[in-house]
Amino acid sequence: MQTRRSEHPLWSLWLRVELAIQHLCVLGICGVLLGAFWVQFAQGEYPCPLCLLQRMAMIMTAVGSIFIITHGHLARIQGFSVIGLGYGMSVLAALVGMLISARQVLLHIEPGDPGYGSPMLGLHLYTWALIVFLTVILVSGIMLIFGRDPELHRHRFRSADGQDATPAGSRLPWYSWCTFCIFGVIILANAVSAFAEAGFNAYLPDNPTSYLLFE
Repeated sequence: MQTRRSEHPLWSLWLRVELAIQHLCVLGICGVLLGAFWVQFAQGEYPCPLCLLQRMAMIMTAVGSIFIITHGHLARIQGFSVIGLGYGMSVLAALVGMLISARQVLLHIEPGDPGYGSPMLGLHLYTWALIVFLTVILVSGIMLIFGRDPELHRHRFRSADGQDATPAGSRLPWYSWCTFCIFGVIILANAVSAFAEAGFNAYLPDNPTSYLLFE
């Protein structure tokens, strides 16, 4: 009997690899945002409004990966492809973030302009942000090209006779929940940081020099 594509050992391995990639995408964004926090608190540099918008866009790129992780056991939702929705959210968020970071790069592109903040590894944070957004678009495009069975977790739920035993709400492994918790802490930390910097003001100064909430 011909082995079904979804049951081929190499195909099952690819499903696990893609699941790992989704988690790495989320954790990678968390790592970038932690680096931004290090610059903010260890070096005492306050993020500008464009910096905060770039952080928000990075968070939204990770939401696409989380959507695929949590809904990957489904083929479609309301007629829409789960994979298309997830990567689509990541690409759209990355495009918005790319426009924001590119604008900040162009603001300081004039020769002799020192830029905003201190460089890290030779580049300013907004330049690194532009690279991150371009990487998200590239990875999303590659993952869309190498399409797969959208039932990401289906191989995890097989009964003894080989029948599908996927529950209505697909269970997630412990490392997925750990990833979600880390991501949630990062979101909360960004929200608290932005609120402390802006306080109850409607607008944040172009070049903030203090946490307005405590003034």
